[in-house]
Amino acid sequence: MDDAAVESEVDDSVDLTVDAATVIVGAGFAGIGTAIRLIQQGDRDFVILERDVRPGGTWRDNTYPGAACDIPSRLYSYSFAPNPDWSHCYSGSREILAYIDRMVADYDLARHIRYSHLVVGMELDESSGTWRVDLADRPSLETRAVVVASGPLSTPGYPQIEGIDRFGGHKMHSAAWDHDYDFAGKKVGVIGTGASAVQIIPELVRGGAQVTVFQRTPGWVLPRLNRRISSLARGVYRNVPGTQSAARSLWFWGHESVAVGAVWNSPFTRVIEGVSKANLLAQVRDPWMRRQLTPDFRAGCKRLLMSSDYYPALQADNCTLVTWPIARICDKGVRTVEGIERRFDCLVFATGFEVSKQGTPIPIRGRDGRDLGEEWSQGAYAYRSFAVAGYPNMYFTFGPNSGPGHNSALVYMEAQIDAIVTAITTIRDNDLALLDVHRPAQDRYNESIQRRLARTTWNSGCRSWYLTDSGFNATMYPGFASQYIHQMRTVDFTRDFRAVARESVIARPASRRRTPSAPSRRTPR
Repeated sequence: MDDAAVESEVDDSVDLTVDAATVIVGAGFAGIGTAIRLIQQGDRDFVILERDVRPGGTWRDNTYPGAACDIPSRLYSYSFAPNPDWSHCYSGSREILAYIDRMVADYDLARHIRYSHLVVGMELDESSGTWRVDLADRPSLETRAVVVASGPLSTPGYPQIEGIDRFGGHKMHSAAWDHDYDFAGKKVGVIGTGASAVQIIPELVRGGAQVTVFQRTPGWVLPRLNRRISSLARGVYRNVPGTQSAARSLWFWGHESVAVGAVWNSPFTRVIEGVSKANLLAQVRDPWMRRQLTPDFRAGCKRLLMSSDYYPALQADNCTLVTWPIARICDKGVRTVEGIERRFDCLVFATGFEVSKQGTPIPIRGRDGRDLGEEWSQGAYAYRSFAVAGYPNMYFTFGPNSGPGHNSALVYMEAQIDAIVTAITTIRDNDLALLDVHRPAQDRYNESIQRRLARTTWNSGCRSWYLTDSGFNATMYPGFASQYIHQMRTVDFTRDFRAVARESVIARPASRRRTPSAPSRRTPR
């Protein structure tokens, strides 16, 4: 940080004692990764606030039958915390959760995590350069920097269907699975045919349920060739330096090539569609069903689906595909627009998550009392997805326009984390009170992003969770993962940020200290 860029504007009489130098919100992949990178930079002055009673985030919550990642395990893990022991090319949720647990154990993160700590709001004290983090039923915390790592896939999303609360049978969401419910012989309606549904439906069919699948829009389905990794290969990964990195790199560049057809409408898009249609033709015998399962939008406009057993499950004797739109949910079942009511013992909602593309999930107040929820009311935006002007020392993982359409989310997340850790290190090493992105730099970036998004398949006309109701894309990054990594590595904290020096710290009198909750909120150094 250039000393010329640092301004001296902090009241030297302000009490700056804090509970931890950094607060990380969420103990999922992003929060755990941020903590590890801070430790690797020699910084242990942080706490992780987790609303649940164990780490894991999305992979803690998604335990439905068949839950697995559709990105190869070698790529769906951090390069700075490799795992040589993946059992399959594509891992299930239990194995992914075990990987997260291993990272927590390997880096002694349990001492930093505060479970059952639900963050309900945050507010900046500009005069001291500290954030107050408000918690449900607990005293607030003060910190110099906040990392919002709660992620977009944390709150189950239910569809807006009339009568959804009237159903008198059993009801569950894919992200809140009831493992005590016995599906054998039960009449089950599945609403949704996205990434979770194509994993759940085959398991329900194999388990003996009478399954009816309600499809609003068919997706492009590619075969998922999952093979077991031999013990010999795992031994090589464990004992031969560089092999994991080389394998991860091969997977990365293989997925990177898919962007040419998935992100932009090109001749390679026809290749993806051709592979999907060939998969459909090979697995579905009935021409009418094939027609029902053929999308009318370009591949990539919605999320590409990976499954080799979804189509066979739909053709099983105990499975029925319904393509009539749902009119309402009734006391005993589901009525479609042609007037038929189908009755069920259980309804399964495989309908994804409440993704905040507008507003914020909690109140966040920054400089001059501004409200981030109001500023994002027409669609979320940020500088390079991780920082927002007017909200210094606060950073997002998986923030606006950082979603991948062809590669691993962890590749993008790792690049964000490294930029965030650099920002926190800059604040610490230069003893800054505030490090705030310049609004013009943020505006230039977002104008460029939206121009580039206009040429992508995501903005080509289909309805997806990537877009707001008005069609604004606050979700996806319009380019290659390698481009995203480059933009995060080249953040200029001198040119694009405004720094304010913290000239002195006045210790808080003992009588003003809050009574700490047990265990102590102060992180051991």
